[in-house]
Amino acid sequence: MSISVNLPETPEQLAALIDRIQAGEELLLIKEGVAIAHLVPTHPRIPGQDKGRVMIAPDFNAPLPEDILNDFVNPT
Repeated sequence: MSISVNLPETPEQLAALIDRIQAGEELLLIKEGVAIAHLVPTHPRIPGQDKGRVMIAPDFNAPLPEDILNDFVNPT
């Protein structure tokens, strides 16, 4: 659930909002009655967390086929 707040006017207000986001809250920033940003906490990235979920084809670095390469070289 998001909490709507008016755009902060001072750095101190912004710092307090960042503390709330770090605590897990989602905030919807409002300016002149219009939503301008939805701020959500991020989750830390853990090395290897997607191991086994991502596969890269063996020919990933192979040259592109001529017809596709030509589309890049000579776009219409």
